[in-house]
Amino acid sequence: MDDKTAPRRPRDLTSGPIASTLLMFALPVLGSNVLQSLNGSINSVWVGRFLGETALAATSNANLVLFLLLGTMFGIGMAATILVAQSVGARDMVEARRIVGTSATFFFLVSLVFALGGWLWVDQILGLLGTPADVMPLARAYLVIIFAAVPATNLLSFVMTILRGAGDSRTPFYFMAFAVLLDIVLNPLFIIGFGPIPGFGIAGSALATLIGQTVSVAAILILLYRRKHPLRLAGADLALLKPDPRLLRIVVTKGIPMGLQMIVISMAALVLMGMVNGYGSQVAAAYGIAAQLWTYVQMPALAIGAAVSSMAAQNVGARRWDRIGRIAAAGVGFNLLLTGTLVLLLYVFDRSLLGLFLAADGAAVDIAQHINNVASWSFILFGVTIVLFATVRATGAVMPPLIILVISVLFIRTGFAYALRDTLGQEALWWSFPAGSIASLALAAAYYRFGGWRTMHMIEEERPAAGEPPDTGLGVPRGRAGLAPQGEN
Repeated sequence: MDDKTAPRRPRDLTSGPIASTLLMFALPVLGSNVLQSLNGSINSVWVGRFLGETALAATSNANLVLFLLLGTMFGIGMAATILVAQSVGARDMVEARRIVGTSATFFFLVSLVFALGGWLWVDQILGLLGTPADVMPLARAYLVIIFAAVPATNLLSFVMTILRGAGDSRTPFYFMAFAVLLDIVLNPLFIIGFGPIPGFGIAGSALATLIGQTVSVAAILILLYRRKHPLRLAGADLALLKPDPRLLRIVVTKGIPMGLQMIVISMAALVLMGMVNGYGSQVAAAYGIAAQLWTYVQMPALAIGAAVSSMAAQNVGARRWDRIGRIAAAGVGFNLLLTGTLVLLLYVFDRSLLGLFLAADGAAVDIAQHINNVASWSFILFGVTIVLFATVRATGAVMPPLIILVISVLFIRTGFAYALRDTLGQEALWWSFPAGSIASLALAAAYYRFGGWRTMHMIEEERPAAGEPPDTGLGVPRGRAGLAPQGEN
């Protein structure tokens, strides 16, 4: 059997040096996130240059809706990933495949429901956003195709997160790069047309995304089956696609709070976008471009958080509680270094970066620059919060992070913007970001230090006691994800 088709063993994240292992695992995740954001930014460049500020505002509104849809599935994917990581850490691949089968079926069916619902109620969704009248037709044309891409986009995201739970962050990076390359190349072709290819305008940008995501998810699945990946479902294991009620209950009950975290963030963003839209399409375009740059600022924290979650979950499964605190500390340190560096660079070069999207002498650039000056530094604080959340979630403590986000992001940030906009005007919207970040970090740090997350678990039955063999697929009784922490105070 050659190297290309040889089965790939999941990567062990339960031994060896913590900081270097975490960094090397996080870098491909960071690369994937950067590519995904770069994709959106380059598409915005195409749309802004070819179709103007109104079309750019349309994509900003539509992308908030897409983020909300993806956020609803984030929790299910994260719950499945943590369960897989715990099973991999405990060397229980049979249980890992059960989790994959149950989660994949549920994930895909719900994605189909979202896609259909989006098609049917696209006008109502855009109306809830308060989308300006001149933006509405373009946003509708863009969004109806994006809804068609939701199943492929969600499935690709699911496969990549499962692979990361198994310790593989490089394969998702390669296929994210493939999807982004297709999207970037096809965008200008479909927007303005070339040769026999007609120009579809803003709908062409969405069509490029649909094709890129669909081709990429098909390609990654083909590769995983060709390599006989231990988490693939083949032969008798295809029966695992029928949801296991026990696992489905765990994935849903643990996944819903994690998904709601993304929905809370999305809801706050949607409410803020509605307030921004009230100041006209010029301010909406400026805010949309500032938000594009913020996605890059947040990339290190999100990548480190994903790496911390996978690494911590494997160590929970292996009962290596002595390593959890050091994993969190390494994650916080890397976030402060990387996110802080990006924030500094944004302050220095923000006008040059904004000029890629907007006319350098336009009022929108001045507005976007001011927004960055007020809000960008707060993402350093929120990045630390992300790492702390990733650590506690790896044990199954999913409700406290949700409550913290509801308080800090939905109530404090949104409440600050709404309550003070009559007094401060637009300034209330931009200063709401620091207000929310300070609150979220204070609450997250308090829970990490004093909360009961070290006694939480994802699966209610304990694994066999120390010394008992895990399930190897050869008839040894199957274990469960660990309950009690050992060695961590």
